[in-house]
Amino acid sequence: MHHRSPGTSRRAVLAAGAGAAAAATVSTSASAAVGAQGAANAVTPAARRPSRKQLRAMLSRMSLEEKVGQLFVMRVYGHTATDPDQADVDANLEELGVRDAAELISTYHVGGIIYFTWAHNTRDPHQIAGLSNGIQRASLGRRNGLPVLISTDQEHGIVCRVGAPATLLPGAMALGAGGSRSDTRRAARIAGAELAALGILQNYAPDADVNVNPANPVINVRSFSSDPEAVAELVAAQVKGYQGAGVASCAKHFPGHGDTTTDSHEALPTINHTREEWERLDAPPFRAAVAAGIDSIMTAHIVVPSLDPAEDPATLSRPILTGILREELGYDGVVVTDSLGMEGVRTKYGDDRVPVLALLAGVDQLLNPPSIKVAYDAVLAAVRDGELTEERIDTSVLRILELKAKRGLFEDPYVTRREVDRTVGTRGHLAEADRIAERTTTLLAHRDGLLPLNRRTHRDLLVLGADPASPSGTTGPPTTTLTGELKELGFRVTTLPTGTAPTQAVIDAAVAAAEGKDAVIVATYNVTAGSAQQKLVRALAATGVPVVVLAIRNPYDVAQLPEADAVLATYSWTDVELRAAVRVLAGRARPRGKLPVPVQRADDPSKELLPLGYGLRY
Repeated sequence: MHHRSPGTSRRAVLAAGAGAAAAATVSTSASAAVGAQGAANAVTPAARRPSRKQLRAMLSRMSLEEKVGQLFVMRVYGHTATDPDQADVDANLEELGVRDAAELISTYHVGGIIYFTWAHNTRDPHQIAGLSNGIQRASLGRRNGLPVLISTDQEHGIVCRVGAPATLLPGAMALGAGGSRSDTRRAARIAGAELAALGILQNYAPDADVNVNPANPVINVRSFSSDPEAVAELVAAQVKGYQGAGVASCAKHFPGHGDTTTDSHEALPTINHTREEWERLDAPPFRAAVAAGIDSIMTAHIVVPSLDPAEDPATLSRPILTGILREELGYDGVVVTDSLGMEGVRTKYGDDRVPVLALLAGVDQLLNPPSIKVAYDAVLAAVRDGELTEERIDTSVLRILELKAKRGLFEDPYVTRREVDRTVGTRGHLAEADRIAERTTTLLAHRDGLLPLNRRTHRDLLVLGADPASPSGTTGPPTTTLTGELKELGFRVTTLPTGTAPTQAVIDAAVAAAEGKDAVIVATYNVTAGSAQQKLVRALAATGVPVVVLAIRNPYDVAQLPEADAVLATYSWTDVELRAAVRVLAGRARPRGKLPVPVQRADDPSKELLPLGYGLRY
C-alpha cells in the first residue's frame, strides 16, 4: 500500500492543485501548541482549514460540469483505484461506462465514493486504506482537483461493510437493549476512529428510525428502540461519538422509516402517521441529531401523505426536505438521498427525473444512481434549460465543500499504514466491544433455573440452528462461533447447522443428535408461525432435553417458541454478540439487557407478550 508522511501528504494536496484557495490555507510556521502528541507534526507546515470565503473562491473557479460532479456519491467496483481485477473492470464498464475509480473521477468529477463489500472495496484494512489514498491521488492530480468524501454503511450489527480484523460492535437494537448512552457513544467513537484511519470520513449511521412496527422488513433491529425518546438519546450519543472521532455522521431515514411493512429497496412504502403522530413518534430522533450538530441526514424513499399530500417519495418532496427538515427543524447541513437505485424512488419517475427532482426538493448529495451518465446528464440539462439554477447547484456544492473542510480533507486527505495498525482492530477496541456486547444480551424466557449452564451438570451440548451469511463477510457462521466459544469455556459440543428452513429429514436428524445431550442450543432467525424453525424447536422440546434458544436477529422470535426452556436475544449474529451471549449462557457474565421494543403475542398481535423494558436476571 502506498503511504506518505503527514508532511508529504499535505504538500501533495497543494502540488496536485487543490486550488489557490487551498494553498492559502497552509501556514508557513509550525503550530506553537504542540505538546507530546503533536511534536511529530511540528516539523512540517501546519495546515489550516479553508475559510468559507476561500471555499467560495474555489467554487467560483469550478466549471458547471465540475460542480454537478460534486453532487454525486457513486459506487465503483474494485480493490484499487487504478488496477482492479478484470471482473471489476467489466462490471464498471457495464454499469458506469468507466474502467475504475480514477476514470470515474476524471469523467464525472464525482465528489464522493461509497464503499460496498459486494463491490470488492473492503477486503482488509491495508487494502481499504490504499484504495482511499488512490482515490484521493486520482482526484487531486487533476486540474482544480478536490479531495473526495468517501462514505460507507457501517451501522454495525446487521449492516456492516468493513469486517474483521476491524472491530465489529453491537448494532443499534443491541445498544438499545443495553440502554447506556456512554456505551453507545463509545461504540460510535471506536467505529469512527477506525473508519477515519481507513480514509472513510462519512458514515451512514446512526439509524434514527423508531421501529414501532414489528413486521418492518427493512429497519427492525437497525433501530435502537420503539421508544422515540430512547432513540433520540442514543442517536445523539452516536452523532457525538462518530463526529468526535473525525467522521461525518448521517442520521437516516428522514422523515422516519420505522412504521412500514414494505421494504423501500423493493417498492414505495406509505407511512400513514398523522402530522401529530409524526411529531411524537418519528421527529424526536432527527431533532436530537440536529441539536447534536450532525453533519448529514439521509432521506427515505417513503410516502407520508400527512407531510406531503402530493404523495411524492420524501427524497423528492420539497415540503418534507425544505419545508420541514430545513425550515422547521432548522437543519443546514448536508442532505443525502438514500440510494437512487432503490425501487422506492424509481416507481413514480424515470431515472433522469429523480436526481433533478431531488435537488429541487432540497437534497445536496445524490447517492448511487443506477446510471451515473443518465443522472449526471439530466442535472446538467436541467441547469442549461433553466429548471435548476446554477445558484441552486452552488448552494449544495458549498455545503459539500464545507463538510470536506470540516473533516480535514483539505489539510490531509491521505491515511498511513502506521495509523491503520495503531487504530484498526486493536486489542483495546476489541476488548471494549466485548464488554459493550455483554451488557446487551437479553434473557426473555427462563424455566426451572436452567441457566447459567453448569459444566458439571450440562457438559454435553448440541448446537444447531440458522447460519445466515455474515453482514461483513468476515464472521461466523453462527453455529461455528457458538461452538468455538462453548468449547473454550470447557463444554463438550456437537454441531449441526440446520438452516432457516430445516426439512423434516433435518429435524429428524436434530432430534436423533439430541439424544443423550445435557442441553440443546438453537440459533433462530426471524421465526414465523408454522415455520420449519418453529417445528424444529417443538420437536427438540418433545425429547425432554432442555432447549435454549438464541434469537440471533429479531427478539420477536420468543413469541413463536413457547416450548423453549430459555430464550436469549442477541439482536445480530456477528461474532461479538454471539460470544457475549455464550458468556451469559455459561454464567461468565450476567444477562443485563432489557427489551428496547415490546413483543406481541403470537395468538393475538394486538396484545403484548413482553413489554418494553422487559428482561430477566439470574
